[in-house]
Amino acid sequence: MAKAIAVLIGSPGSGKSTVGRALAERLDADLLCTDTEIERRAGKPVGDIFIEDGEEHFRALEREVVAEGLRAWEGVIAVGGGAVLDEATQKDLEGHHVVYLHVEFGEAAKRVGMDVARPLLAGNPRTRLRQLLNERLPVYERLATVTVETTGYHPEEIVDAILPSLAGQGAGKAQQ
Repeated sequence: MAKAIAVLIGSPGSGKSTVGRALAERLDADLLCTDTEIERRAGKPVGDIFIEDGEEHFRALEREVVAEGLRAWEGVIAVGGGAVLDEATQKDLEGHHVVYLHVEFGEAAKRVGMDVARPLLAGNPRTRLRQLLNERLPVYERLATVTVETTGYHPEEIVDAILPSLAGQGAGKAQQ
């Protein structure tokens, strides 16, 4: 069974895809961005999946992609922000090096903006983002092997903070 080098989790706007690309490049590894893979399989953007097929369908696709990635991917995995709410996914993450990219609310709101590709933020994006952060924070913290702050940091600085934790995978929790 293959094992990912690192699995990045965090809220919308935490930098999972951006940091994932930078980390994968630094490690000379491949990146699996689960949202991108879902879009590839569905043949349409995540927002369209939510609108046309519903959140339940999206979550089923997400569960499948994340499970396959955790089972077979040998590079870096950037997991969609809500995927960790699935109990089976939480169980699948056990034994993996899970990096929680923490972002402050104000920074997340700036990064996400009024992005229509984020259907869970439809309506009042700031209020919904705050709700998502509050709901998911305990799960992110519980699943994390390491927590790295992303607010105010450049992706390369975040990668620099992640790398020491990869040398001692399974050596306990660390924080930047």
